[in-house]
Order: sequence, then C-alpha cells, then structure tokens
Amino acid sequence: MDVLGTIFTRTSYRGTYTEEKVPREHLKTILEAGLAAPSGCNKQTTSLIAVDDEKLLKSLYQVIDPPVGETASAIICVLTKRINAYRDKCYATQDYAAAIENMLLAIKALGYESCWYEGHITDEDAIGRKMADLLGVPGDMELVCFLPIGKPAEKVERTVKKKEFSERAWFNGYQRREE
Repeated sequence: MDVLGTIFTRTSYRGTYTEEKVPREHLKTILEAGLAAPSGCNKQTTSLIAVDDEKLLKSLYQVIDPPVGETASAIICVLTKRINAYRDKCYATQDYAAAIENMLLAIKALGYESCWYEGHITDEDAIGRKMADLLGVPGDMELVCFLPIGKPAEKVERTVKKKEFSERAWFNGYQRREE
C-alpha cells in the first residue's frame, strides 16, 4: 500500500485480535518508523519499548483498567522525557505524537491494526506509571501511550465520519472560499 492509501484507510481499531504473532522483524520496522519521526530541535525525547513476551503482556494487561487491547499479541509502549528544547519550550508532546503517527501508518502498511491509547493510561490512576514500573522505566521518563498490535479478528471499518474538507481547510485565509 502506498503512503497516501495508508493514510486514507487507517482507522483506530478497538476490536479483538487473532492469536497470530507479530514477527520481531515487523516490530523492529514499526519501532524504526517511530524513531524516524521529526523531533523538536532534534532532542529525540521519545523512546519506545516493544513487548511481545506473553508473560509480560499478561502482567501489563492486568494493570490496564478498564481493559483495552488485551487480545493483541504485541504492544508498543511510548516513553517521553520532558526536557526543554528551545527558549524554555518543551516539544516532547509533539515529538511523541509524530512518532506515534509514523508507527500507526507502519502498522497499517504491514497489515496489522492498532489504536492510540493515551488518555486511558495518563489519568489520575497512573496506569502508565504502573506499566512503566513493570518495564523498568526510570522515574524521569513517562509512559504516555501504548499501541496494541495484531491482526484484526473482526471486520475493520472506518466508522468515524470526518467533517467536510471545506469545514476545516482553506486556501489563503481562514474560511476563505476560493474556486
């Protein structure tokens, strides 16, 4: 699938996954795609952990409450280190968002499905920190997102309706209508 085809067909998959394992070489390709993302002032604040060990996955899924993605045979955990890059500005959120989008596109291009789970684990219940502790992540880094990865067990449908182009994009000015 070409890049634009991947962009226009990718959707967040929240269904169950088959038991088919994600080969390590595919996980490595997905990680490399994430690390290839741009980074504010090249600070490279994003780090990644792929988890495909069944016992460790089970431990991680036990702390994710309510459960999501628990049938995936692999997950990628996204870590960030919040450091200032330029004029006391931190671009960690932009850095990891770019890495996640690259990985979501790579996941789709390789024939898998996934969903970006962030708010679910970064709330007051500190699920991300619990996951980070299971993975040995140092305290100065945050686990801000995880991506379950696998072959979908259900039909994948793009169910969200995007607003019309003309409602969100214009040429040469805000809400300008040009023919």
